[in-house]
Amino acid sequence: MAVLPMQRISIYALKKNRKAILELMQRRGVVEVKKTDLEDTVFHRMDTSSAQSLFEKNKSAASQALEILDHHAPEKKGLLSMLDGRKEIPLESYQSDAQRIEDIMKKALYINSLQKEIAEDEAEALRLENQLEALNPWMALDITMRLKGTRTTAAFIGTVSGQRSEEDLLLTIADQAPELSGIHVEVISSDKQQTCLFALCRKESAQELENVLRGLGFARPATPSKTPPAQRKAELARRINDAYRRVAGREEEIKSLADCRKDFQFAVDYYAMRVEKYQVISDLAQSRHTFIVTGYIPERDAPSLEQELNGLFSVAVELEDPQEDEDVPVLLKNSRFAAPVEPVLESYSLPKRGEVDPSSVMAVFYYVFFGLMLSDAAYGLVMVIACGLVLHRKKSMEPGLRKSIQMFYYCGFTTIFWGVMFGSYFGDAVDVIASTFFHTELTIPPVWFIPVQEPMRLLAFSFLLGVVHLFVGLGMQLYQLCKARKYKDAVYDVIFWYLLVGGGIVFLLSMDMMKDMLGLGFVLPSTVGNIAAVCAGVGALGIIFTAGRDSRSPVKRLFKGLYGLYNISGYLSDILSYSRLLALGLATGVIASVFNQMGSMAGGGVVGAIVFTLVFVVGHTLNIAINLLGAYVHTNRLQYVEFFGKFYEGGGRKFNPFSVKTKYYKIREDH
Repeated sequence: MAVLPMQRISIYALKKNRKAILELMQRRGVVEVKKTDLEDTVFHRMDTSSAQSLFEKNKSAASQALEILDHHAPEKKGLLSMLDGRKEIPLESYQSDAQRIEDIMKKALYINSLQKEIAEDEAEALRLENQLEALNPWMALDITMRLKGTRTTAAFIGTVSGQRSEEDLLLTIADQAPELSGIHVEVISSDKQQTCLFALCRKESAQELENVLRGLGFARPATPSKTPPAQRKAELARRINDAYRRVAGREEEIKSLADCRKDFQFAVDYYAMRVEKYQVISDLAQSRHTFIVTGYIPERDAPSLEQELNGLFSVAVELEDPQEDEDVPVLLKNSRFAAPVEPVLESYSLPKRGEVDPSSVMAVFYYVFFGLMLSDAAYGLVMVIACGLVLHRKKSMEPGLRKSIQMFYYCGFTTIFWGVMFGSYFGDAVDVIASTFFHTELTIPPVWFIPVQEPMRLLAFSFLLGVVHLFVGLGMQLYQLCKARKYKDAVYDVIFWYLLVGGGIVFLLSMDMMKDMLGLGFVLPSTVGNIAAVCAGVGALGIIFTAGRDSRSPVKRLFKGLYGLYNISGYLSDILSYSRLLALGLATGVIASVFNQMGSMAGGGVVGAIVFTLVFVVGHTLNIAINLLGAYVHTNRLQYVEFFGKFYEGGGRKFNPFSVKTKYYKIREDH
């Protein structure tokens, strides 16, 4: 377990070499650049915000072109293509493609403009379709909908609410305006919601007729056509077809540019690198002829970078050890066994400066607990084979994802181990298959015991693992305090708790009640129990008198000490939390057995075999998926809450080097 030591690096170079030096540093990806202090210096900073904005705009345009291509001409990918990682391209290819970036962006902008035109045409077609739909009730009208009348007449073309007939309308008009005469009303169409009508009267009667119609909810069409509705419908249909033809043509044109997909991916990565590079440039201290880069570099990488820079450029490289109060980034370096759990640790928090990296110790318990929660040899074998094939075939997988797959790969081995110890192979599939289809009894016996038959035994073992886990956490706290030369704190905050908790557990194991409760096969001698009780008492007194040692008042120290002793309840709840090892372990086996029994209900014939196979495959797939997730979540919880709670604070800042942070490609240099 190791947190790599960092050094502060300062690079002094000529401004004419700035581009080449920064690009080299970006490809090496070993320096985290920080903003250089300009106080009392002749240096200044360059404002690169406009350049960054332009690069972001180009990156967005290339990304948009990719999305358009993926929509109209989706790329065929395999089921596991998401695990492929970025493609490697030689440095020469990168530099060659960079020369074509303007042509690439022209094509990207052209595709974006085609998509914009497609969107406009589709919106136009939708608008016309809405107009067409609004015209449908008026198809029987053979005159323009804009007719307002003649020199001597007034015409009303519109709708009234509800379903009405011509007779009904004429009676209503006669009833409300009996003085009106010479009224002509024609119903064009009618339904439950509205009635479309055409009404005609003498010009001098127009106002009175309009008042009557308004009382019926009369409203003229929102978009009346100049031409008769049937003629207008034909015109709209033609325009809609034209719009969709234009859309189809532009879609085909976009599909014809599908070969540009890789170019657009390159453009996205190219401008992402440019954005980061110009962000770094804005943090540099610069003069007319020189510039300064400052930041942090892992101690292991410093000599090689210094040698390379000195070999290529006229530079001065200065390396120093960081001061105690500096915010130094954290980079972990662990063995192949422990490195896979680093993402789990990072999702909680990285160790702060001077704090121990718990990855190696955590890995042991992580794999053991995960396997115990899943505890089926066949499930473990499936995990090992699946993860092993992925790791073997996907060589270019991203490092973070590869670590996660490796973690599940190792967890598969511990799952196999616990499955063999408990005799679980797809639950009791061996027994069920033998009895159902071969009418014989065949059982693979457990190396240790069957948890379903002896759950208290597994519970006691889970508590034992929990105590070991907690005590190791306290041990790491002891190590950190001793390393910091805080020997008194080590005694007060660790040794006394060892005496109290350890002594209390040993004392309980000397009682017959605990033997009966947990199904233990032994009871410790009373002498051992008495000694343990004395140790627990010493630990309790030590905690009472030292837990409040920061207070000057004796009364406050006493009360804080008593409150500190109350934390023994926290240890009790922590130990009880490890019962989840029993719960999830039993759940996996019981659910697997239920699916086996369900599959065997159709009997041992051909139909029974088919039914069993279907239930077996579906059921165990669901079981392994659900319990795999449960084991992952609860194993993380045991690390985060119970284990880390004893010694680990975290709060470290992850090392974020100036590097090639791309999405599609990574640059390979052939040295």
